[in-house]
Amino acid sequence: MRLSVKSEYACLALAELASHYEKGLLKIEDIATKHEIPQKYLEQILLQLKRSGFLSSRRGADGGYKLSRPAAQIRLADVIRTLDGPIAPVNSVSTYFFEHTPVERLPKLKAVFQDIRDYSSRKLENTSVADISS
Repeated sequence: MRLSVKSEYACLALAELASHYEKGLLKIEDIATKHEIPQKYLEQILLQLKRSGFLSSRRGADGGYKLSRPAAQIRLADVIRTLDGPIAPVNSVSTYFFEHTPVERLPKLKAVFQDIRDYSSRKLENTSVADISS
């Protein structure tokens, strides 16, 4: 599994939004500035997270973004799958994005990739946005 920059930025933004969960909406500019994320790119990421149900927003001068549910209920695995697709290192061991690959020809090699998938998936499934926020 290789995390995209998009997923890295999404995790930073979600952690920031989690730390402001009780305080209300947070502006894109504030998140972008604090974490040195290009604002236009962050806008695209936040829109995708909103469409996927992780965020809600309000327009206008008093607008911004907030988590749509408590940070403890947002798993990193769900965020990464939404933005990057499979957590598995090869698609032939993916639970949600299975496709045949050459690795299947060698069962012992496939088992190694399954172990990697299992560890990565378990770690990300058991880590919430609350766990990574300050």
